[in-house]
Amino acid sequence: MTPSISPWIIFLASIITSNMILANFLGMCSYLSVSTEYKTANGLGMAVTMVLVITSAINWLVYTYVIIPLDLVYLQYIIFIMVIAALVQILEMGMDRFLPDLHAKLGIFLPLITVNCAILGATLFQVIRHYGFIQAVLFGLGSGLGWWLAIDMLAAMREKLAKAKLPPGMSGPAIAFIITGVVAMAFIGFSGIFVIQ
Repeated sequence: MTPSISPWIIFLASIITSNMILANFLGMCSYLSVSTEYKTANGLGMAVTMVLVITSAINWLVYTYVIIPLDLVYLQYIIFIMVIAALVQILEMGMDRFLPDLHAKLGIFLPLITVNCAILGATLFQVIRHYGFIQAVLFGLGSGLGWWLAIDMLAAMREKLAKAKLPPGMSGPAIAFIITGVVAMAFIGFSGIFVIQ
């Protein structure tokens, strides 16, 4: 455990100064692809946040009570990915049943949460930093909320810019990269407030 860092500092830092997208650039593929429409981006942000919170908790328990005692550290990546894949499959079945419109709009990007590097990255960060259970869960929650915030901001700006006349070569992914870079620089301005890395 890392007792010197308050779980609430970890939570706030993972949203603002150590944001998975804006500071670590993890989870960029779905972030860029699904951010053309705000409603869809918001749904994916919610799904990623749910997966991050639950997998952070489950993977911490698995690491602490299965991987370490059984000396299976060499299999940790495979085990973590299996937990993530199982959870995403359950989430996809639930969304297909209860939110079919959102499930259809997310399409292939919903099952691709399994290979979203932000999900595995959060688990690996908590292992490397030796977080306790509460720290790991709040880190997962903060990372999810930070990812959700970033994709919502990008989607809102891209929806507005879709109605604007942009210079040739500036539409689509180009403007998404520019927006992400500018927002990332703005978030870096808070880097002295919360430090967890």
